[in-house]
Amino acid sequence: MTNTEKKYGLGIHTSSPELGLAITDFAEDIRWETWNLGRDLSTHLHQKLQEFLSPQTWQDLSFIAVAKGPGSFTGTRIGIVTARTLAQQLNIPLFAISTLAAVAWSYKNQNQDLSLQMPAQRNQLFTAIYKLEEMGINPLLEETLMTPEVWEETLKNWQNSYQLIKVENALGKSVLNLLELAHLEWQKGKRSHWSEALPFYG
Repeated sequence: MTNTEKKYGLGIHTSSPELGLAITDFAEDIRWETWNLGRDLSTHLHQKLQEFLSPQTWQDLSFIAVAKGPGSFTGTRIGIVTARTLAQQLNIPLFAISTLAAVAWSYKNQNQDLSLQMPAQRNQLFTAIYKLEEMGINPLLEETLMTPEVWEETLKNWQNSYQLIKVENALGKSVLNLLELAHLEWQKGKRSHWSEALPFYG
């Protein structure tokens, strides 16, 4: 099968204890599943990937999308390493997508700015502010680590109306959003090399 005949995208989300996998041809065939693996993620990820992919094969993939964080340090690292290895071996593009952006994309009917916060270590917050657009997501404030006080002040001084979204720990279910955002980049002609996929730990 040649590269032009490949038509599927694969999404891998490991930035929380909930593993999320998705595969679609962006037409009629779409599947996704989550597993609450917790600390067993590294043990079961490759088996889950192999089982989930069928009846498609690795050669059916046009690209891979992976959650780059923020989130679980270990889970994010495992997902990034796995996705980079697969993309390198298959010689296909790899899109690293923010976990916060993937959550924000589920609110794509909103006209307001979306302000996202997620608990981090040492009583800090992972934060970001996005504007959703028809062909993707525009980060007005890139993912960053803040104290609650600084975040509160940032929102207080924000010029636009916004919706505050408090992100929970079960992130695997947003794997479809992850894949959709990567596909939008694909449609724009972007072909990210696997070496460009780097984790965001905060």
